[in-house]
Amino acid sequence: MKTFKNICFVLVLFTTKNCLGQLCNGSLGDPVVNITFGSGSGIGNPLKAAATSYYFTTSSCPNDGFYTVVNSSSGCFNGTWHTLSRDHTGDANGYFMLVNASYQPGDFYVDTVRGLCANTTFEFAAWIVNVLNSRACNGNGIKPNLTLYIETTAGVRLDSLTTGDIYIDNVPTWKQYGFYFKTPPNVNDVVVRIRNNAPGGCGNDLALDDITFKPCGPLVSASITGSGDTAAVCDDDSKIYTLQAHVSEGYSNPSYQWQTSNDNINWNDITGATTTTYKRKPTGIGTYYYRIAVAESGNINSPNCRIVSNTIKFKVEGKPVTNATSNSPVCEGTTLLLTASGGTSYQWKGPNNFAASGTSVSNDFTTTIPDVGLAEAGKYYVTVSTNAGCSQQDSTIVSIKAKPIAEAGSDTGICEGKSVTLNASGGDTYSWQPASGLSNTNVFNPTASPADTIAYIVTVTNNNSGCSDDDTVLVKVYHKPTVSAGADISIIEGDKTILNGNTSGSVAGYFWTPDTYINSANKLQPTVNPPTDITYTLHVQAPAGCGETTDDVFVKVYKKVLVPNAFSPNKDGINDTWQLTAIDAYPNAEVSVFNRYGKAVFTSHGYGKPWNGTYNGSPLPVGTYYYVIDLKVALPLLKGWVMILR
Repeated sequence: MKTFKNICFVLVLFTTKNCLGQLCNGSLGDPVVNITFGSGSGIGNPLKAAATSYYFTTSSCPNDGFYTVVNSSSGCFNGTWHTLSRDHTGDANGYFMLVNASYQPGDFYVDTVRGLCANTTFEFAAWIVNVLNSRACNGNGIKPNLTLYIETTAGVRLDSLTTGDIYIDNVPTWKQYGFYFKTPPNVNDVVVRIRNNAPGGCGNDLALDDITFKPCGPLVSASITGSGDTAAVCDDDSKIYTLQAHVSEGYSNPSYQWQTSNDNINWNDITGATTTTYKRKPTGIGTYYYRIAVAESGNINSPNCRIVSNTIKFKVEGKPVTNATSNSPVCEGTTLLLTASGGTSYQWKGPNNFAASGTSVSNDFTTTIPDVGLAEAGKYYVTVSTNAGCSQQDSTIVSIKAKPIAEAGSDTGICEGKSVTLNASGGDTYSWQPASGLSNTNVFNPTASPADTIAYIVTVTNNNSGCSDDDTVLVKVYHKPTVSAGADISIIEGDKTILNGNTSGSVAGYFWTPDTYINSANKLQPTVNPPTDITYTLHVQAPAGCGETTDDVFVKVYKKVLVPNAFSPNKDGINDTWQLTAIDAYPNAEVSVFNRYGKAVFTSHGYGKPWNGTYNGSPLPVGTYYYVIDLKVALPLLKGWVMILR
């Protein structure tokens, strides 16, 4: 039902003799006795007569003083017991003994073990779990407290061990309890007795599994000289490996026997291999296990008396079964894939000094050659190796197909609304993209009429090889430029102004006409100072002869009005009136004069008759007066002061 591993671990326990008890701290042999309670479905069979004073029940939840043999237990006593879904080894079908202790302390398991070697040290051990959970009995459940005895059939006690209280765990935890003892001379049978020392009541419930007897002796270790205890070799490896055993003190006259196994379970003695060393000869493919058995000289021929070493493992591999392939044939300029399988490491070599290597845990490996050229065609070799170093060479032949050389033609430019014929070459079939503005995307010479500048890509394909190549041609579209010469401008004679020209779109150049009274006819914002009214025209030229766009700006030049700041209306015929030079150019002008209190003393629409310094026919006193002149054109008001002198 179970496999009991030969793991030696120390567990210090108190014995009834107040001595330290422990599991074997040397090497163990195979189990001479392994009481597993069997395996199966449902309830198991009761123990044989006299093995226990408890009563057997077919319930998986035995009452006080009862036991059962089951492979699982759950929901017992309103869930106050742990759920046990399998035995201590994890076997879902493995039986174990489930015990609900009696109210009175006493033996609940007694059995006679036969066929042990006399005068030999054995490890006796058993696996036990407290099945009560922490919330049972209001948290005060009685803890099992066991004593394990080994006696002769005549009742002589050889050794014993008391577990002490087996505490309650949050989850069911199997624990191994045991000790080692020595059989007397001529004694081959012993009695196992397990006693529950705790009183009955709420708690004191347990499960018992895997009672084992194993020979215990000195510590035995085995290794491959220079290689630890594991080796991976090839079936063609002719090397002879030396296996070496080391045995600590303990036997007075030890004997040795090397063993081999194909499954690490069933072992066979190797004829003649009876020293601490063994020379292993080459074998065929497979996995081979080795160990050395040791016993006192008189007991070596009895498997029940032997202790054994750790296991040495040889894994013999054959040459890997390889498969080298590629995605050949491939087109020049694409990616070549080389793939091999069958091993864990790979070494590639090939044309044009190609070399690549790598490892893979998935038993296959791929390497790539991007933008492959014609020089990469040829035979590629790969050496495939396993973890054991077994290798095999394989190869694959790669062919590279020449690709066409695509020519999309020279970049060009067209005027807005015009078209151009593209002209590609280099292959048998053609495919253009994008399709926008093209008359046909599958000819070598489509007509292109794009609305805006665009790059066309042509894919050229060779029908025989299926290989293709790309090229690009740029068609630049020259849009007729937009132009603005700016708003019309008014200036006073003798002044300067800046023209506010602007343009957008495809522009090859610009200039102003006429080029008179302008500081630069080739600037968008030149400075002008015409003496008279004038119209300037901004000319903007499109590239590639795609036309010209113009716009005008009118510059109005007004006469400058000169305003004197004093006159003397004393009737001497000199400066008797306020003379405004060039005012007659503004027939709608309004002239107003104010005294220092802001009262208008003179107003005029037009200035046909100059002011003589009077108000309502009476001469105004000498002083300073203020004027405002509105010329009624797109010019600012004229403001200032004038003094009347006498």
